[in-house]
Amino acid sequence: MEGGIHKAESTEFRDLLYLTSKQPFILRLAFSAGIGGLLFGYDTGVISGALLYIRDDFEEVEKSTVLQETIVSMAVAGAIVGAGAGGWMNDRFGRRPSILIADLLFLAGSLVMCFAPAPAVIIVGRVLVGLGVGMASMTSPLYISEASPARIRGALVSTNGLLITAGQFLSYLINLAFTKVSGTWRWMLGVAGVPALLQFLLMLALPESPRWLYRKDRKAEAEEIMRKVYPPDEVEGEIEALRVSVESDMAQERSLGGAGLAGTLRKALGSVVVRRGLTAGVLCQVAQQLVGINTVMYYSPTIVQLAGFASNSTALALSLVTSGLNAAGSVVSMFFVDKAGRRRLMLLSLAGIVACLAMLSGVFFAVDSHAPEVSPAGTALFGANGTCPEFAGAGAGWTCTHCLRAASGCGFCADTDKLLPGACLAASDEARRACRGGRREWYSRGCPSSFGWLALVALGAYIVSYSPGMGSVPWLINSEVYPLRFRGICGGIAAVANWTSNLLVTQTFLSLTQALGTAGTFLLFCGVSAASFLLLFLLVPETKGLQFEEVEQMLGSKDYKPWRKFDPKA
Repeated sequence: MEGGIHKAESTEFRDLLYLTSKQPFILRLAFSAGIGGLLFGYDTGVISGALLYIRDDFEEVEKSTVLQETIVSMAVAGAIVGAGAGGWMNDRFGRRPSILIADLLFLAGSLVMCFAPAPAVIIVGRVLVGLGVGMASMTSPLYISEASPARIRGALVSTNGLLITAGQFLSYLINLAFTKVSGTWRWMLGVAGVPALLQFLLMLALPESPRWLYRKDRKAEAEEIMRKVYPPDEVEGEIEALRVSVESDMAQERSLGGAGLAGTLRKALGSVVVRRGLTAGVLCQVAQQLVGINTVMYYSPTIVQLAGFASNSTALALSLVTSGLNAAGSVVSMFFVDKAGRRRLMLLSLAGIVACLAMLSGVFFAVDSHAPEVSPAGTALFGANGTCPEFAGAGAGWTCTHCLRAASGCGFCADTDKLLPGACLAASDEARRACRGGRREWYSRGCPSSFGWLALVALGAYIVSYSPGMGSVPWLINSEVYPLRFRGICGGIAAVANWTSNLLVTQTFLSLTQALGTAGTFLLFCGVSAASFLLLFLLVPETKGLQFEEVEQMLGSKDYKPWRKFDPKA
């Protein structure tokens, strides 16, 4: 939208209801493409629960945090490649074929994981799913934006964002539904193929983006599609607006002189406006990930277990709360981002995140310091061969925390009164069954504690703080701070920074909990979040209420100070 980012206003949602009643083709088009957002969200959430049961089925996964991290993070690695390849495919082959290919990759990955005989095959499936997620994450909103009427575009694109959080919430519900079914994790991961297949079939009956067709000089096809989307009295005006917009874009591309990627990048970085905008945009994207959100989204049930809730099904049920709060926060953001301002909303969000992470760290310090002791007599009841090797050599003085940190891989079998001394056993299926056979809880992640509920409160408060601010505003900032002629390449750099930071966090979280302890890990994230607050305060400007040209004027001014409110009329 000329003059500023197109955001959903309340009038747009009213227009959406009116237009879709008159032109039902619009709703069919947006729903079909929007399933891509649902798939994106589902994959983000489903692995958090599936991982609990993959660990139970494969002993090598249970004993290796690096292997667990790889199973989770390979989808992110695939998404980085998929997003890059998706950008090229979108321009070369069109939006619709790109969505169809993403669906096939997602379906193939789901089936590979569902029937995987070994962890290595699960990883292959995760990479395939990641490729599909990366392509869908950028193609679905682009297709919806280009194929929908201008006055309801913001509402339709916003619903794609809501479908992502809905997909995350759905994944937790499905995870919970399959906890008592044979083949738990296989069903959890395999069921994602159903919406992918549905979207593939629906997209076969839908047209290409009219904007892409117009750029490829297939104007008659573009106009025919637009006549299905727009009311008869608006069609001619919209066709003319499309022509002007496409010709303007192509003129901008010609102004870059066909310099190619490297030449365009050099020209971009030669501009102080781009450098300042890119600093703000990349900082927001990196901070969005380094505050630790994907430790919660990918490892939420594991974190609940670290807080002292041993049961897989209990951990999944409690994790459902965090996903629901995340979805609610996305709705809140839509209503407040234009009232509170982008910069203020992010800084308030970060302040809350710092407080919540500090609280989480304190809770886990308390959990560690009040862990139940290991009883030598209670351990001996399970036989010498079942005793944790390190405990056998250390004798008395151990707690549950020492037991779980043993290098050989040990578990804590709690007493029937969970806070009393328990047994420290070498981790194995046999030891787990023997422990549970005595109606005792088996702990392999966290220790029994009376403080666990405080961790859940802090986790919920963290999501409430994160979602309305750092969850959505960084993407909005990145749509506003780049000059039009460099928006594509700058947006790509920021997106790669986001995915790469995501990969860094997901690939290291469990290793950090082993090296630093859970409390130390959250304290580290707290420190990074505090540093992010300071950097955002110093380097990210407020863009609320400014047109694109005014943002460019602000970034190029000689007395540019991001923490000052900019007056374009001064």
